[in-house]
Amino acid sequence: MNSSTNPPGHGYFPAIVCVECDSPIDALVALCIPRHEATDLVAASWVESDSPCLVATPDGGRPVAVLRTPEGRWAACHAFLNDLYATHEEADRRLAKLLKRHHNGYVACLRLRSSAADHWPGLAHLGCLRDEST
Repeated sequence: MNSSTNPPGHGYFPAIVCVECDSPIDALVALCIPRHEATDLVAASWVESDSPCLVATPDGGRPVAVLRTPEGRWAACHAFLNDLYATHEEADRRLAKLLKRHHNGYVACLRLRSSAADHWPGLAHLGCLRDEST
C-alpha cells in the first residue's frame, strides 16, 4: 500500500478499459477467462450484492477487473493491483499517468480481507466495493 492513512483493509487501484460488454460474464470472457470460470465467479459474487466489480487473474496472466460502469454496462479492464493506493485521489493521479490517448479508465476500491501482501497470488480474497470513473 502506498500510504498508511487508508481505512483498514481498503485500497484504490487504477484500471484501464479494454472493452465494454453487456454482461459481467461477457466482459470476463473478453479478458481470456474461460466461460465456465467466468460464470462461477459471477455466481460467487452474488453473495456480496453491493459489489460492482470482479477481480481475476487469467492463467499465467496479469490481474484483470470487470467494473460496472455508470451507464450500466460492464468494463473489462487491466487492473493495476501493484498500484494500490490509500485514497481515490492518489489512484486517480496514477491512472492519469497510465492512460494513453483514446483510452478510458476507472479507479476501483478493494476491500481486503487481510493484508494485500498475504494474498496477491490467488486474488480470490479480494472484493471490490465500488468503481468511480475519471
